[in-house]
Amino acid sequence: MPKMKSKSTVTKRMKRTKSGKIKRNSAKTSHLFANKSTKNKRQARKASYLSKGDERRYKDIL
Repeated sequence: MPKMKSKSTVTKRMKRTKSGKIKRNSAKTSHLFANKSTKNKRQARKASYLSKGDERRYKDIL
């Protein structure tokens, strides 16, 4: 059986850390900033990790 290809869209958006977690960037950071609070914009700069359930789903794709 041939190897599974990784989805290129997912590899551009997510990274696997050394500990095996999957790191992702926050949403809502590209446009319409006048409607968003400063607090929301500041917190969206930080990257976060996928939840355990999503991590299981994305493991094969990455």
